[in-house]
Amino acid sequence: MTKFTVLEASRKKARGEKFTMLSVYDYPTARLASKAGIDTLLVGDSLSMTVLGHADTVSVTTDEMLHHVKAVARGAGDAMVIADMPFMSYQISTHDAVRNAGRFLKEGRADAVKIEGGAEMAPTLAAIYRAGVPVIGHIGLTPQSAGQLGGMTVQGKTVAAARSLLADAYAFQDAGAFAVLMECVPADVAREITNRLTVPTVSYGAGLGCDAQGLVLADILGLFDGHVPKFSKKFADIGVEIESTIRRYADDVKVGAFPGPEHQYETPKALLDAWDDIFTAHGGRD
Repeated sequence: MTKFTVLEASRKKARGEKFTMLSVYDYPTARLASKAGIDTLLVGDSLSMTVLGHADTVSVTTDEMLHHVKAVARGAGDAMVIADMPFMSYQISTHDAVRNAGRFLKEGRADAVKIEGGAEMAPTLAAIYRAGVPVIGHIGLTPQSAGQLGGMTVQGKTVAAARSLLADAYAFQDAGAFAVLMECVPADVAREITNRLTVPTVSYGAGLGCDAQGLVLADILGLFDGHVPKFSKKFADIGVEIESTIRRYADDVKVGAFPGPEHQYETPKALLDAWDDIFTAHGGRD
C-alpha cells in the first residue's frame, strides 16, 4: 500500500469508490486498523468518554489529544491520521486555531485536522488551510456544541435545517476543506449534499450515500458500555471477552493455579548447591 492522502480521497470520490475512517486512540489499535486496510484514522475527541471516562467530549484538553495523536501516528502505517481539534482549541481566535492546528502536525505528526461547526467557522477553517494544514469540516451533530443544538439529536430534519446544512457544507468546501464530515444527518439529506459537493463526504451516521463511512473503534468492538449511537454497529463483543479473560486470570491467581511451572524460571543447579551458604550467610534466621 501507499500512503492515503488528501489527493487519493479526492480521486476516490471522482471514481465513485468508498473509503473508510475509524476513530482510534492508541498505537496498537492504529497498527491493527492500518493492517486491516482502514484508509483514515481519526483521533476523535470521543476519547474523552471512551478512553478518559469523562461524561462529554468538551472535557478533553489539547495536550491530552496530542498525547494520543502521537501514539496513533506511530502505528498508522499508510493510513492518514486526522486529529480532532478539541473544544476551545480553535474557537477563541484564528491565531489560536492556526497555532494549535500546526501543533497537531508538527508535534503530533498528524496528516490533517478536523474542526466542528458550520458557516460561522468557515473563516477559521480557511485560516488553517492557508497555513498549510489539511482540514476537514464537521457539520450536523457537532458534540462540542450539542447544548446549543438541543442535545445529541439528529440534525437537518426540517426544511430550514436541511438548507442550513447545505450552506454549511458549501461554506466549508469554499473555505478549503478537503472533506466534509456529517454526523447524525438523515440519509437522503446527506446523499443530496454529497452529490452537490466536489469534495468527499464522510458519514458518521449520515447514511450510505456519503463517500466514506466512519465509526468509533470502541463501539464496533463492544468495548464501551456507555451510550452507543443508533448509527453504530457492533461487529464484535470483545469487551465481554476481555472481562471474562481478566476474571479467569484473577481466579487462577486466587487458587494458586497461576503461575504454573511453565511460567517460572528454573534455578540453576550451582545456585541450589550453594543455597545454604547464600541464605545462611546473608540474612538467614534459623
